[in-house]
Amino acid sequence: MFNLSLFLMCSLVSADPIEADVVVRGVTLYDGSGADGVRGDLAIRGDRIVGVGTFKVAGKPRIIDGKGLVAAPGFIDLHTHSDYPLQREATRANRCYLHQGVTTVVTGNCGSGPVDVKKYFHALESGKVGTNVIHQVPHNDVRQAVMKNADRPPTAGELHRMEELVDRGMKDGAWGLATGLIYNPGTYAKTDELIALAKVASRHGGFYASHIRDEGTGVLGAIDEALTIGREAKLPVHISHLKASGRRVWGKAADEIALIDRARKAGQAVSADQYPYVASSTSLKATLIPTSFREGDEKAYVARLRDADQLKRLALPLERGIQQHDGGKSIRIARYAPNVAWQGKDLAAIAALEKKPIADIVLEIESKGGAQVVIFNMSEEDVRLIARQPFVATASDGASMVPSADTVPHPRSYGCFPRKIGRYAIEDKILTVPQAIRSASGLPADILHLPQRGYLKTDYYADVVVFDPATFRDTATFDKPHQYATGVRYLFVNGQLAIDDGKFTGILAGKVLRHKSSVTKN
Repeated sequence: MFNLSLFLMCSLVSADPIEADVVVRGVTLYDGSGADGVRGDLAIRGDRIVGVGTFKVAGKPRIIDGKGLVAAPGFIDLHTHSDYPLQREATRANRCYLHQGVTTVVTGNCGSGPVDVKKYFHALESGKVGTNVIHQVPHNDVRQAVMKNADRPPTAGELHRMEELVDRGMKDGAWGLATGLIYNPGTYAKTDELIALAKVASRHGGFYASHIRDEGTGVLGAIDEALTIGREAKLPVHISHLKASGRRVWGKAADEIALIDRARKAGQAVSADQYPYVASSTSLKATLIPTSFREGDEKAYVARLRDADQLKRLALPLERGIQQHDGGKSIRIARYAPNVAWQGKDLAAIAALEKKPIADIVLEIESKGGAQVVIFNMSEEDVRLIARQPFVATASDGASMVPSADTVPHPRSYGCFPRKIGRYAIEDKILTVPQAIRSASGLPADILHLPQRGYLKTDYYADVVVFDPATFRDTATFDKPHQYATGVRYLFVNGQLAIDDGKFTGILAGKVLRHKSSVTKN
């Protein structure tokens, strides 16, 4: 079959020598389009790619031997929770992502993050960051700012104030509206509220990204709600971390894919992302405590958990939730400061150790500030099926962090991208290497309508990863998650080397990427 991308790469011969700062010679080039890789050279000058394929070089640029290596567009992570870590000195470099080949991260996901976009961007630019950053207006925090944690529809005035916050965020450079509909207070929002706010993002050319309302038995209805919001608000829809969560819905990934495919074939702009693991991670509260018990501030919540009458109402749904998670065996504590000895252990093991019912352990944790958990709730077959879909981008759902003995988080913050490319594509061959690379580069760039990034093209920004396909692997495990990925030899962020010959340089070359919104009528 004729490959146009291959032809163009191989036939690109510049009549005049190219002036470059760095040239990677004899590397296998994957351009982000999903086309097969081809041997060639890559030239970078300043913050731009100036040559891809075959060309003459002027002057004396640094020459990097690319034999046996792969060059690809820097990876774009559509779903991170690095909003606040990127503002801290210890984690602003985003090293756990740089070592995965990631050059751009998206924040504001699951409806959580800074509402004041202008202030957030100023903080990032004042302190410098290791990767580029894109932000979304976070619905949960918008609702919190206007209505607190109230389980009711907004008044007309409250809805207007939320619309104003979304409008301001979009004008300040956010790329869309993001919701997290299992979390407070967004879980209390009805579809009409979400449509109204999505229409504001739509007027600015933005998109709607959602941690949908249910990823278990109600997942198809939840996807349909997101599709409805997209149709009514006239904007693209993006489903965050697509999955079939819980044994009762294992095998349902095929139905989810079919539903999205039908919408796409009908002309709707719909996409999704995924982290390639059988475990998810969220709060213990969102996992086991029904939304009706989570209203109000933390003081009211804790008082409710200690009230005998309220506990009688909670007992049955809590016990049912525990049983649905393999009697607590599939829920592992990732972070719980009041008792770090429980970290890395599942609820059933902790209950046996403490000689208490699992429900009592849950109530103790929640009354002392809650915990982050890792939940083993997906089937490998569903994960692999979703990973092969051409509309599914790779995204970690993680956050910037540094190796520490203080927590036992999900390994996705350290290993998501090399796991998809190194293990799933190169080793297991469940999808092709070009497709796996596209899911991390060209596809997320297309989803975002991100200009001049996500592809290896001349005049595009020099966000480029060069890795060794033999060693590009995730090393982080569920038992030992704080381990950097291996195999990235060189990583350029806006033309500057963040990783040079496998070593972190300390250069923080990331930029805030503001959306160039154009107001249009719906």
